[in-house]
Amino acid sequence: MSKTTSMQSLQLSESLRKNQLWNGSVNITLLEGINLPDGCAFDTFVRFKLGDQKYRSKTSCKSTNPQWRERFDFHYFSDKMGVLDIEVWGKDSRKHDDLLGLCKVDMAGLPIEQINRLEVPLENNQGSIHLLIVLTPCSGVSISDLCVCPLADPGEREQMRQKYCLKNSFQNVKDIGFLQVKVLKAEDLLAADFSGKSDPFCVLEVGNDRLQTHTVYKNLNPEWNKVFTFPIKDLHDALEVTVFDEDGDKPPDFLGKVMIPLLSVRNGHQVAYLLKNKDLSSASKGVIHLEVDFIFNPVRASIRTFNPKEKRFMEDNPKFSKKILSRNVYRVKKITMAIWNTMRFIKSCFQWESAKRSLIAFLIFVVTLWNLELYMIPLFLLLLFAYNFTMITTGKVSAQDNLEGMDIGEDDDDDEKESERKSIRDRIQMVQDIVITVQNILEEIACFGERIKNTFNWSVPFLSLLACSILLVATVVFYFIPLRYIILIWGVNKFTKKLRNPYAIENNEFLDFLSRVPSDVQKVQYAELKPNSNQGALRKKRSGL
Repeated sequence: MSKTTSMQSLQLSESLRKNQLWNGSVNITLLEGINLPDGCAFDTFVRFKLGDQKYRSKTSCKSTNPQWRERFDFHYFSDKMGVLDIEVWGKDSRKHDDLLGLCKVDMAGLPIEQINRLEVPLENNQGSIHLLIVLTPCSGVSISDLCVCPLADPGEREQMRQKYCLKNSFQNVKDIGFLQVKVLKAEDLLAADFSGKSDPFCVLEVGNDRLQTHTVYKNLNPEWNKVFTFPIKDLHDALEVTVFDEDGDKPPDFLGKVMIPLLSVRNGHQVAYLLKNKDLSSASKGVIHLEVDFIFNPVRASIRTFNPKEKRFMEDNPKFSKKILSRNVYRVKKITMAIWNTMRFIKSCFQWESAKRSLIAFLIFVVTLWNLELYMIPLFLLLLFAYNFTMITTGKVSAQDNLEGMDIGEDDDDDEKESERKSIRDRIQMVQDIVITVQNILEEIACFGERIKNTFNWSVPFLSLLACSILLVATVVFYFIPLRYIILIWGVNKFTKKLRNPYAIENNEFLDFLSRVPSDVQKVQYAELKPNSNQGALRKKRSGL
């Protein structure tokens, strides 16, 4: 690389560093709409925009005073606070969206670190929006060279460990941990330019946090040697590293990416990750070398697990995909067949198809029902965890067995061309919303069933241990405390929750916990490719050309 090109890369790196490093968060709680004029005729939702960051609320049923009770988190930069744009939209029975009103909030005029309760009127007196805004400074975001790596100094590393040690668990509950990523180099990347070279750069994402390296021009084996640090808000996020080719004013070309769950990080070890394709289903060309350090507090992480997961910034509307639809049907079919086989097994016990099996089942039924106590229910679930753990540790069952045959790839190019030729979009325009809805419902059903299964089969040991701890506590509580007292405590808490915190956001701890457990599709995406699998996939890809 020439000296001039090197200087350009360094200058771009410095400008990127300044533009990327946020130093605070904007926490917005959308409470309700007040006297919306056409609220009774529309299902309403709200769109927020702060810079390039966008969120869309859930849809509230027809009402002039719709209730949302949702929380959204934005990044802010103290030197350019910006203006928050709020749009209220209505959806009629024909699924058409109409703008009901809009308003703006100047973030620079709000005090920091206090709850700002605002009732913002929409333009032209079209009602108002009731919300809470909290501006909170944050630290821990940085981009640096290897020579000034934050955790390289033993004293600084020990200070960070003390910050997240168990004795300080309740000092700042929202601060879960600290992630440091060294992006060292890549090798044998895909050539995206006619010259047989690429201009690669990396984008790192953790949840909604996003940082980027500088571009190394005309190189298939770039060296970045940059260190990125992130404050972590959820232990169950994943680090996503994507390599792009810079293409001037055009959108960058995709070269490959990897996704690494934070719980699977190998602290302090330099690892060569084989790059995957866009949907993380198969190998792409090239290898990226990373070194990751992750320090966290397990108590804070456990508390966060039972709170709602952070919403992702608004993305494009979902598109219909034959392959995704068929995949979701296959996943739901697997769950349905598992339930059906269980019901058939139970029925066979009643039918005495096997005298030995039916006799054992009958004795277990009588003994269990005769001695059944409430505490035995979580105890039984604990035994199920123990049984699955034993089967996995002894090698009789693998947690990856159920992923065989899972095809999570996107539609082939040939299918897309055929779709365009036949103008399928025109022919199914009237039912496209219904098809997408069915596709998404199947996705939700499949994910729900797979996450319950993956909780019990120790796919994420941290979550399974956390579930075991909760069940153990529940067993002891049910054993010593009568059921009516437990229900009384639960009822008092539910009835007084609104009085104790008027702006509390309703959540279901069980569903919040379950949202952290990966589905089978996510397990495939998170799986690290081995060199042999990469070569095999590439051979297969070339043979199909």
